[in-house]
Amino acid sequence: MIRAHKIRLNPTPEQANYFARAAGTARFCFNWGLAEWKKRYERGEKPNTRALRAQFHAIRREQFPWTYDTTKCAVEGAFSDLGKAFNNFFEGRKKGRKVGYPVFKSKKKHRASFYIANDKFTVGSHWIEIPKLGRVNMAECLRFRGKILGARVTKVAAWWFVSIQVQLPDTHPVNTNPPVGVDVGINRLATLSDGREFENQKPLRSAQKKLAHAQRALSRKKPGSRNREKAREQVARCHYEVSCIRNDVLHKLTTIVARKYGLVGIEDLHVKGLLRNHCLALSLSDAALGRLLTLLENKVLATGGHVIQVDRYFPSSKRCSQCHTTNPDLELSDRVFVCVNEACRYTADRDENAALNLVEEARRLWRETQAVWRTGSEQT
Repeated sequence: MIRAHKIRLNPTPEQANYFARAAGTARFCFNWGLAEWKKRYERGEKPNTRALRAQFHAIRREQFPWTYDTTKCAVEGAFSDLGKAFNNFFEGRKKGRKVGYPVFKSKKKHRASFYIANDKFTVGSHWIEIPKLGRVNMAECLRFRGKILGARVTKVAAWWFVSIQVQLPDTHPVNTNPPVGVDVGINRLATLSDGREFENQKPLRSAQKKLAHAQRALSRKKPGSRNREKAREQVARCHYEVSCIRNDVLHKLTTIVARKYGLVGIEDLHVKGLLRNHCLALSLSDAALGRLLTLLENKVLATGGHVIQVDRYFPSSKRCSQCHTTNPDLELSDRVFVCVNEACRYTADRDENAALNLVEEARRLWRETQAVWRTGSEQT
């Protein structure tokens, strides 16, 4: 199992300048390799990153001597990233997925980053030693203990971060916690079948006024000036704050669910389809429901639990969790569920009723899966 720990760095101005130069070297090598790839393809050749890397090293000292000012991992990592980009492109086309052709990296639009091989750096308690630079202060210690596979230094807004990949031994924990149903939405981010609720913080909507003010200030600055760069960093800081608030909510929610429950039933949402509704696109993107489902599945599996995705056409909101009577006339504006069965007349919060239906359906699907597994084992 491979885990990554992203840690904020506190570099000196000289160290930050080195990071910027290393990221610029990686960006230049990626763009050079992509341009040469296109030239070879137009000549009818079959390009590959290994040949491009050898060609670059043959002319590197004569034409690009400034690339030796930083670690060689920036160059090697750039060609590795180029190879991965083309592999994703070709494999995606084979599988029928829409994967774009690799594009040139821009200094202004793309995130500055560079790779460091595992044998080229050392990690201490609160520092990381980088080739041709020395020790750089880290805001916290590395949480994971295992074989370090590599690291990537990235700039986000005005700060530098290092993401260290660590290989951990595979564990198979046994999770005997009770099951739960999770109903996600916009008005309320998540509602559990046991009655627990998690409100949607709406970080982007809350910061829209501040973000609009920063963007207007940026539009008034002269292109290429230092004030425009300062204004651009201020806009980036606003976006980073929104991202931090959203990630904090999602991580806390998914951690609580993964630690307290063993079987999690959740609806299989078609997030891309939902985003086509322009009236709800901003709210859906702000809630980040797709990332919520990804984090929940990863964390529950890591604790030995199981995530059952209920079919998206299952009427979890329209079905009564007590008598299973379906109300086809229930509207999205109806926030209180009232059973149409005169003998039942069950009344509850709409989202809580949906969560109860999800956990019941998840139990049924889990029993079916276990029965199929036992039948297959007996036949074998």
